[in-house]
Amino acid sequence: MYKEISAIDDLAERFSGPYQDLMKQALALVDEVKRPKFNRRPRGPEVALILAGFHVDAETLLAAVLSDPLFNDVRPDFDFKAHFGETVAALVKDVIGLNRLKVYSTEMADQPNQAEILRRMLFSVIKDVRAVLVKLAYRVHRLRHIAGEEYEVRRYIARETLDIYAPIANRLGVSQLKWELEDLAFRYLQPQSYLQLVKSLTETRVQREDCIARFIAELEGILEREQISAEIAGRPKHLYSIWKKMQRKQLDIDELYDLLAVRVIVDKLTTCYAVLGMVHERWQYIPKEFDDYIANPKPNGYQSLHTVVLDQQGHRIEVQIRTRSMHEFAELGVAAHWRYKEGGHHSAAVDKNIASLRKLLDDRDGDEQLLAGFKTEMFGDRVYVLTPAGKLIDLIKGATPLDFAYAIHTEVGHRCRGAKVNGRIVPLTYPLKTGERVEILTAKEGGPNRQWIDPHLGYLKTPRAVGKVKSWIKQQSFDKNLAAGRKIIDKLFQQLGRSHEDIAQLLDNFKLADEDKLLVAVGRGDITPQQLQNVFKKPARTVSRAKAKTVKSEILVDGINNVATTLAHCCEPEIGDDIIGFITHHKGITIHKRDCENIVHLSEQERTQLIDVSWRKET
Repeated sequence: MYKEISAIDDLAERFSGPYQDLMKQALALVDEVKRPKFNRRPRGPEVALILAGFHVDAETLLAAVLSDPLFNDVRPDFDFKAHFGETVAALVKDVIGLNRLKVYSTEMADQPNQAEILRRMLFSVIKDVRAVLVKLAYRVHRLRHIAGEEYEVRRYIARETLDIYAPIANRLGVSQLKWELEDLAFRYLQPQSYLQLVKSLTETRVQREDCIARFIAELEGILEREQISAEIAGRPKHLYSIWKKMQRKQLDIDELYDLLAVRVIVDKLTTCYAVLGMVHERWQYIPKEFDDYIANPKPNGYQSLHTVVLDQQGHRIEVQIRTRSMHEFAELGVAAHWRYKEGGHHSAAVDKNIASLRKLLDDRDGDEQLLAGFKTEMFGDRVYVLTPAGKLIDLIKGATPLDFAYAIHTEVGHRCRGAKVNGRIVPLTYPLKTGERVEILTAKEGGPNRQWIDPHLGYLKTPRAVGKVKSWIKQQSFDKNLAAGRKIIDKLFQQLGRSHEDIAQLLDNFKLADEDKLLVAVGRGDITPQQLQNVFKKPARTVSRAKAKTVKSEILVDGINNVATTLAHCCEPEIGDDIIGFITHHKGITIHKRDCENIVHLSEQERTQLIDVSWRKET
């Protein structure tokens, strides 16, 4: 059982038994490296204190303490596994990698490499999401203590926080971290707007608190008469969300109607709807402001009833109604349904969120597509439509029947030739609306139209569907070039009296990984028939590629399969070589030999882009 704590010295008291001893050891170790003379002190214990409020497990808190940047600068060779176990050591390694992604300076503040950071974060979400929780807490701590840093650095970190860290916190359902990340980033990106908003809210605070108190007192009386047990409290509105609404609706602070908010927490699902009925019976409600997120949860798994009512003075008051378990998930997200701790809950919502983030790593078109997919996934409003069988499909707002088809299956998208919405034929550019039932009309065979990826024509909205069409088009070109190259080489081999085994000599000469790459290069004209003939005028070298082709191999990235990788041309790693991955700016993960000259001579900063990879073989 955990205990509530409020000071770093009490971190070890959170647990009993071995974990208490381990936490005491960790705190003592990190405390040894503080440098008061240089105003440098460990941040890890304070980060662990942030996470303690989310009731995370002991391994996560230990990782937060031990991944402290100062400790790892002073003790870079410390053996975490020997002292704290394999799981904690792996978590610490992941967090250190995330913490070292950037060294901020004014020179690079206007050149953020967000795709590299995002790719690392997504890998960590898939491998062990606890590392990302620790990193998010480190970012909160950084923002809390950033006031003394240079102006451009503050803005860079704040911008990166809003673009990457806060959306990931939101998708993982950790709303408390998300709100603080957003409000702190807002403070440094829009300092004048921030201060003006704080001033305006302070001036009206007493009036708002009185209004909420009267509403709560009356609602408590209603529920007490109906013998309904509930917790009712005012709900704070966060500065960044208020400012965003002001910008979106072009309103002044005194024109916003939903600064007044109340939350009702009950024990049972059925009680949520019972309380909703009582609220609507007592106060006039605004139908267009009602949302049932219990029946239709948000993409991050959030569930609650939302309604807006008018009190006697005409003030609009937002009321949220949810169960205790819904509230716990809404506040703590992935930390509330911790799959790793013994006896913990296995959350389908968490699995769905992690799966949606993993899909972003399937992209093979580089940084631009990755960032576009991330922004669409995180920031876009959603629509929820039905298949003919009644299955709910979650899509970005503005999605078309063609997007729907690709969400069902890639082949359904490729063979889509028409669509019906609620039984009526609609164009493939029709923007779908929540609640509509969609039926896709397909051909028995065929492929997508190249016009589908023209953004001006409006066929596709989701980057994932666009990527599927682009991949199909590339594949068609690949097949044509492959066939042309095979025809040229077959003809040349017949003229020269060569056999298929001589392909290995060509691969070795042109530094190509496999036969398909050679055939495509010849079919495209990158390698001419004359160049092929010239190879056979040279003495043949012994090559080992033919043997390698008999092994089906898959590369595991940090233990994860099916991640897009590219073999480096500089060292041409083969099956069985000792390899390492390098997170590139444009091509995802590039695989090198560990002794490759380009890897050996990386700078210290570049080495933060290395990631463990290995061969997975099936004979």
